[in-house]
Amino acid sequence: MRSGRHGPRGKRTDGRHGSPGQGAGTWFLVLPALIPILVLSVGPLLYGIALAFTDAQSGRTRSTQWIGTLNFQDLLHDGLFWESFRIGLVWAVGVTVPQFVLALGLALLLNENLRMRWLARALAIIPWAMPEVVVGIMWRLVYNPDAGILNETIRDLGLGDGRDWLTGLATALPAVVLVGVWSGMPQTTVALLAGLQNTPHELHEAAALDGAGAWRRFRTVTWPAIRPVALSITALNFIWNFNSFALVYVLTNGGPGGRTRLPMLFAYEEAFRYGQFGYAAAMGCVMVAVISVILAVYLAGRLRGGDDR
Repeated sequence: MRSGRHGPRGKRTDGRHGSPGQGAGTWFLVLPALIPILVLSVGPLLYGIALAFTDAQSGRTRSTQWIGTLNFQDLLHDGLFWESFRIGLVWAVGVTVPQFVLALGLALLLNENLRMRWLARALAIIPWAMPEVVVGIMWRLVYNPDAGILNETIRDLGLGDGRDWLTGLATALPAVVLVGVWSGMPQTTVALLAGLQNTPHELHEAAALDGAGAWRRFRTVTWPAIRPVALSITALNFIWNFNSFALVYVLTNGGPGGRTRLPMLFAYEEAFRYGQFGYAAAMGCVMVAVISVILAVYLAGRLRGGDDR
């Protein structure tokens, strides 16, 4: 009979498989985290998908009827919804791209050995600590056409009389995008700064000894190190920005003339102003599907590009 890792019948006895009760114990430990996800995320998602195939409305006396894909057929011909979808994509890209570029520059700066660096880092995350409603109210005061600090500064510099930024057809969306960039930049900065601090300093020293300049060191050392973080935070920012609601709701409520009516605002109005719960649920399903496809294409392209290098 051979001794060692195998018993008399050739079975492993090193304990890697464990007893059958260990699997149940593992699930028992996971349940406290799994139950809230199922109840608060998966459950409402499935209910919303089911609701999209019904004619559910508020204040109805008769029971809700199953209508199949009728809500989705109506959405195909709803020009207002697709216009809001276009505005949502413009908003998401217009916020995510400058957000990343500015956050990357700020993270590179905060990664340097500066005096009072701790204070600069603390000040950089202040917008992140503020609720979106508070941010919206604050920036409404900044944009106030009569006493706002922006128009007062323009008048003091002799550049004109200022304008009503949030109600102008040409300025409302850019003004809201600026607020979105300001309020969302801190979390991107923190993520990129964490990636920079995990980059081995020896690599920068070796590149410098080889005569590499600042740009070449960034391109060959810094960027490859933080690229996974940049990919993840950009994808998350795009999702968060596209699904924005509170900030734009407080600033413009979708106005003027629907110029800042994001898809989430449109679905909210259909559900809670007009009581079309089934139709609003169908909007939500379409938004999730389209954004999932866009993100899948984006991530596949970026990951494929990383594999090619």
